[in-house]
Amino acid sequence: MTWSGVFPAVTTKLKADGSFDQQAMASSIERLIANDVSGLIVLPMLGENASLSQKERDEVLDLSVATVAGRVPLLSGLAATSTADATFMAKNAQQRGLKGLMTFPSLAYKTDRRETVAWYKAVAAASDLPIMIYNNPIAYKVDVDVETLEHLRDVDTITCIKEETGDTRRVTDLINAFGDRYTLFCGIDDLIVESLSLGVTGWVSGMTNAWPKECVEIFNAARAGHYEAIRPLYQLMTPAFHLDTDVKLVQYIKLAENIVYGAPAGVRPPRLELEGEELARVSAVIRKTVDDLAAYRAKAG
Repeated sequence: MTWSGVFPAVTTKLKADGSFDQQAMASSIERLIANDVSGLIVLPMLGENASLSQKERDEVLDLSVATVAGRVPLLSGLAATSTADATFMAKNAQQRGLKGLMTFPSLAYKTDRRETVAWYKAVAAASDLPIMIYNNPIAYKVDVDVETLEHLRDVDTITCIKEETGDTRRVTDLINAFGDRYTLFCGIDDLIVESLSLGVTGWVSGMTNAWPKECVEIFNAARAGHYEAIRPLYQLMTPAFHLDTDVKLVQYIKLAENIVYGAPAGVRPPRLELEGEELARVSAVIRKTVDDLAAYRAKAG
């Protein structure tokens, strides 16, 4: 596992009747790989993990493993309410050929530090897979902070942190505390250039599902320190990247995929597809991004 580059959090494609759309999922994976992403994460929150049955999750994993065929690292999101379910999912992912886990805190309730440490240690002990900790205290109310990570320092398979506090100061705090013990990924689309300037090595991205070429271009240029050159493209993309930070990011990003390349936009209840003013507003942001990108490319020659 090489923990660097752009790892899109892949949406789970659904048919009009709500069932898993294998053909659309395989096509989307091929499109991402063709545009030089460094890895893939299936069944993230964007993949509606918690809304799927275990049978459906297994279908997503098996289809993804077969489609990727070892060309890039393939991770699975791990979202569970109980430790027993979490350890089962870790073992199941390893048996099905996944190469790593992006592990949420327990979805059951807000764990304290002792419980959070125990949770991640239990998941780590269940398989040999390397683990990316999904740290999103805004959504999940659990902050895997410096002190918590100190208790996990000796767990060898916990190797990476998806940093999604929304506070870029955390990147520097983690580097100061741990050096290179943990690899750091940015987990917020509209903070990627800022985070790269501070030392992250990877990006778990939502809007890469819609615009993989542009997202890889932004990442590679910023990682190389070419900030001035990439700033116009980043500024152009930022209104669409803001959609990644909304509670309805699943609907917004699936809509972007639909508008940009025709992928199905259906979601699994309790999420509902967009309508009315919200649909018009989000569609306008996406369509303006499409138009602005066309003008940007034409100007660049």
